[in-house]
Amino acid sequence: MKLARKKEVIRSGTTVEQMVRAIADLIITGTMQPGERLDEVSLANRFEVSRTPVREALGQLCAIGLVGREPNKSAVVTNVTQQHLASMFEAMAELEGICARLSAERMTVDERRMLESEHKASARLVHRGAQDEYEAHNIEFHTRLYRGAHNDHVFELVTQTRARLAPFRRAQFRLPGRLLRSYEEHDAIVIAILRADAVNASRAAYAHVATVSDASIVFARDVESAQRP
Repeated sequence: MKLARKKEVIRSGTTVEQMVRAIADLIITGTMQPGERLDEVSLANRFEVSRTPVREALGQLCAIGLVGREPNKSAVVTNVTQQHLASMFEAMAELEGICARLSAERMTVDERRMLESEHKASARLVHRGAQDEYEAHNIEFHTRLYRGAHNDHVFELVTQTRARLAPFRRAQFRLPGRLLRSYEEHDAIVIAILRADAVNASRAAYAHVATVSDASIVFARDVESAQRP
């Protein structure tokens, strides 16, 4: 599959979060190659910001694992292998399964109603093909599952893992038909939680993340192929 290589439009006032997202997407799509040097001055000029937020953005990218930095050296793009990505998604699937199971057991009536209401509302986004809006909904949907588990330690673990996988999870929505399939997978999770069916809620959540993993790894595989001589 040929990857789109659109030029990023950078505007004045870009936030650290926007920089992290923009740079991460350039790395995921192969526009920035492993080993490529990330110069703070050049990035500051590109994003029209000072070097301080650039350092913060690079620090976050280092935490995600997309960028590496040795003492007294410039940051560089790292090589995220399919094997490493698959291992992270495997952990994520297990954690999401735990959250869905606990949510089915522990969510309050109001929490279940809100989950159902927002899930149904997202059907309009799918119908319109509103990728950016659905992506925002997707983050909120999963956060509700994490909070619905009512376990602070699990919440911390799953949100940390999600942060590392965020750029790859976004990549799934570039695949044709992925919005509808994501909605249908969410539907299975919601139905199980509303029925307080912990076993099937866990299975549906695990399967959902496994599908996201398959969709996201398509990009890692294509980028790795493009890098081979």
